[in-house]
Amino acid sequence: MIRPTLIASILAIPVLAGCAQAVKAPTDTGVCYAVEQSGGEPVFNVVARDQVQIEMCAARLEEMRLRFRSLGSTREEVTGAYQGQFIFVDRRGVSFARTLEGARFFALARTGDGRLAVPGAIERGVTELGVVVEERAPPSFPGQ
Repeated sequence: MIRPTLIASILAIPVLAGCAQAVKAPTDTGVCYAVEQSGGEPVFNVVARDQVQIEMCAARLEEMRLRFRSLGSTREEVTGAYQGQFIFVDRRGVSFARTLEGARFFALARTGDGRLAVPGAIERGVTELGVVVEERAPPSFPGQ
């Protein structure tokens, strides 16, 4: 007869194994990291120091992404870390998460011209078809 504690311990092994493999972001104060994931364990490379907010680190990662794009890279997403949080910069904007595979909090959206802004600060209108569009300033012509 198998004891209930033996069954419970066997069932708990996969759960504990999953917890042991979770990657933790570095918690160094004010240090912004780029995270490289090629195959095995993620590698954390320092991008900038003395960053006072996670949004500043996201801006440094966006600069890095744009520099890589100007050199011909086809990479669309850059992953970073700041004080125990992971940062994901992609075409849509910037998201934060506590783990690499966990749920992401959408923090900064792209405006119509590609800049990053707080989602509530972007003015949008709804067309009669129910499609959300950004309001744009009328075009200005030279000499006006």
